[in-house]
Amino acid sequence: MSEFDDLLQKLLDQKPELTRSDVEEQINQKKEKIGAGYLTDQGALFLIASDYGVTLSEPLKVEMSLKDLYAGAKEISLETRVLNLSPAKQFSRKDGSPFYLRTMTVYDTNSTASVKLWDEKANLPGIENLKPGDLIKIIKAYVKSDLDGSPTINIGSGSDIKTTDTKSKIPNIDTITKDISELQEGQKDLVVSGMVDGVISGMQFTNSRGQPRTALRMRLKGKEGSAMRVVLWGKDESSIPNMISKEAKVRLLGVRVKSGNQGLEIHGNDATIIEIEGGKEAEPVIARVLSLSKTENDDNMILAVDIKKNLYNISDFSNSTSICAEGDVIECMPSKIYGNSITLDENSFVRKLDNDESIPSLSQTRTKINDVKVDGNYCIEAIILKVPERREVQTKSGESISLSEMFVEDDTGPIWVKGWRNQARLVDKCEIGEIVSITGLNAKSGLEGRIELFVTPFSKITKKD
Repeated sequence: MSEFDDLLQKLLDQKPELTRSDVEEQINQKKEKIGAGYLTDQGALFLIASDYGVTLSEPLKVEMSLKDLYAGAKEISLETRVLNLSPAKQFSRKDGSPFYLRTMTVYDTNSTASVKLWDEKANLPGIENLKPGDLIKIIKAYVKSDLDGSPTINIGSGSDIKTTDTKSKIPNIDTITKDISELQEGQKDLVVSGMVDGVISGMQFTNSRGQPRTALRMRLKGKEGSAMRVVLWGKDESSIPNMISKEAKVRLLGVRVKSGNQGLEIHGNDATIIEIEGGKEAEPVIARVLSLSKTENDDNMILAVDIKKNLYNISDFSNSTSICAEGDVIECMPSKIYGNSITLDENSFVRKLDNDESIPSLSQTRTKINDVKVDGNYCIEAIILKVPERREVQTKSGESISLSEMFVEDDTGPIWVKGWRNQARLVDKCEIGEIVSITGLNAKSGLEGRIELFVTPFSKITKKD
């Protein structure tokens, strides 16, 4: 009799109301819930036994693999590699006493697992120096079930972590890195690579507990050209370089794939490691101001173009562009440049330059509708063929958001122009038959694969006389 059959029989002996087929069905359910590749039949059997209040025992292996883990295992030892590592956080127990907790994700040839380091183990000497791919040995740890039912390694007072330089069959980080085009819904603990596609931005919000939180948002493009939205919860702009070029290479360590409002998305957390090609020092930019608008906080939002016809979204939080007007050529030293997104703050400077005819004007920057391509940024001039319509759209999360849309065309063809949320108000002000100049539009694939243009915070709609 195999070890699995022996353990299964022990469960059936203590729970005679169960049949082997009952248990096998529950094993499949456990594995489906936690995810393929994260749990063996034997590991699932231990979780099921725990659900019924039955304790199974087996001779523990001196060295286990991550796939062999099960809740209740004690004094386990295993060799694995580091995927990522979170900062240590301080919490309070019910009696008010403080404790520290640090989480780490590890992987081996077949699986991944979460590791929790408690109290003084959260600040083990040298723990901060661990890098992705480092080979470590976990000694005398214990395993508990996490909230989603997956087994989690716990490092307590009697446990230890040591680095090792022995030869290992566990693949290195480069080997397990996946391109954006390879991702599927439900995958977790991934190492993902791609290129920056568009704007990188920070977000501040208040969570359900009323606590202030941050997130970093971007889009990454894969080798096959497909793009995916990325949200890294708990991260901010201090996690990335100040200077990031267009289509810079990016690698994210410790992320998962889930379904969002616009398809699959990549989500990470404060333990996610971000590797982006870039530098600390931004470089000056010379460009012509195409349009200038104000936010609700009275900050300037500028669309500009350089001599190579590259469009830039300039966010001015310092009022340093108050000297500028549309059509001016300016030189600015940004505090940050993320692709085509420029940030100006109190550490930036802006000055007006003499007009340079080699830098395109707005009329030279406009694109004919027939030449618009998905994911590009454009300025157009067109006539409105259909009265703008406003409607409320329900998202998957239950949020109701405004969408205004109008149908326009130039001498090459028609296209839909749409505005979400605050940008919907720009579209609302237009009327049928008007000829309008619209700057800062982003092209996306819409219904039935047709291309649609979306108004952005850097857009401006100007009516022609």
